[in-house]
Amino acid sequence: MDEAKSLEEATGGGAEAGVRSHGERTVRALFAILACQGYAFAILGVGAPFIAKTFALDQSGIAKMYAWISLNSIGALILSRMADRVGRRRIVTLGLIMTPLCSVGAALATKAAWFIFFEVAAYSAILATFGSAIVMVAEALPIEKRSEGQGWANLAIASGGGICVVLAPALARAGMSWRWLPALAGAGIVLTPIMLRRLPESRTWEEAAERGMAKGSHIYDVFRRRYRGRTVPLIFTTLLGEASGAAVSTWIYYHAVTVTGLTPTQGSIILLVGGTLSTAGLVIGVRMAEWVGRVRTVLAMGLTGTVGVLAFYWGPPAHCGWPVLWLIVAHTWFATTGRASQVAANAAVTELFPTALRGTILGWLTLTIAFAAIGAQAAIAILAKQLGGLSNVVGWIGLLWIPSALIWGLFIDETRGLSLEAASGEIAEGAAGA
Repeated sequence: MDEAKSLEEATGGGAEAGVRSHGERTVRALFAILACQGYAFAILGVGAPFIAKTFALDQSGIAKMYAWISLNSIGALILSRMADRVGRRRIVTLGLIMTPLCSVGAALATKAAWFIFFEVAAYSAILATFGSAIVMVAEALPIEKRSEGQGWANLAIASGGGICVVLAPALARAGMSWRWLPALAGAGIVLTPIMLRRLPESRTWEEAAERGMAKGSHIYDVFRRRYRGRTVPLIFTTLLGEASGAAVSTWIYYHAVTVTGLTPTQGSIILLVGGTLSTAGLVIGVRMAEWVGRVRTVLAMGLTGTVGVLAFYWGPPAHCGWPVLWLIVAHTWFATTGRASQVAANAAVTELFPTALRGTILGWLTLTIAFAAIGAQAAIAILAKQLGGLSNVVGWIGLLWIPSALIWGLFIDETRGLSLEAASGEIAEGAAGA
């Protein structure tokens, strides 16, 4: 009953019954979908030490592999653009089919090249699903509940990732291969029909499609003069922030187990406890996004989160008697601020662009994330030996969060309290890409 009450509040209890029902169905279905995709998304981060061992890769080698896998965002851009043309639900459907099939392929791969191929395809589907789901949440909820909806979406992804974190050490203790992690993601295909039956298409997109707005827009419209002032700063801040984010989030488990010398169980405890406690960041992000605005939230959280990154990757000190506790506190710090920032950023990005370009801009930002991740992983691979190890390089890259946050504060428009149409300028001209 409490869950039903929370979801009713999250979808605007004062709205008409039909609208409220649509919002509830969307939030419930997407929570389950994002949890499944969140599990698959966490595999590379949790499995890094085991994957490196299987394919006989050193620190530079595993960084190079992950840089190649970052090419998935090219596919994610194409799929995200399709979400604006053919509908959000169809892309979510495709993602729920592609992810398990490609995960099974990755689990069975005996050569690094095949593993990279299947993971590129799987992560293209995962990221496109994330983007479509974020847009659907924004379009399904009323003004005052949109940031809260993004909190639900992030919680779902984190919950799925948490299951992966728990399973990794359990498999290691049982002497079982890490390949069971992607294999279990493949088993999720049996749940796909159930989840899809419960997911309605976005009414906002359907209305835009009826007016021909989707067909009249183009993938490059986000760079036209009307939206260029929003797109260009978003790309720059994403490039810097996600280079930092990709490096920081990928090597948490690896740093704890391989660099610090903790056991796989201790590494998972750090991920699980830090990840669980950091869910408070979702609440912080929701509240701050509504109280002080999306932009100020991203700025404040981005600047303060850097402290936790440096403490984690440049620590613990050599003679620290409680290395696990040190890493838990540091991980909780930067994960909490990161979640808060993500909630506010997701709310802002979906509000800054019209219906016909809402998936498209997320696709462009996903492609930017790919270049950022490739650059970050390549820098780690190149500089790991020269700068004293992988973790030292990650710490330096983590400092990029500072200029990323400053760009948000200086150049991104505030959208708090505005309708989607008003925030994006859709009301004024009634068509995207003008």
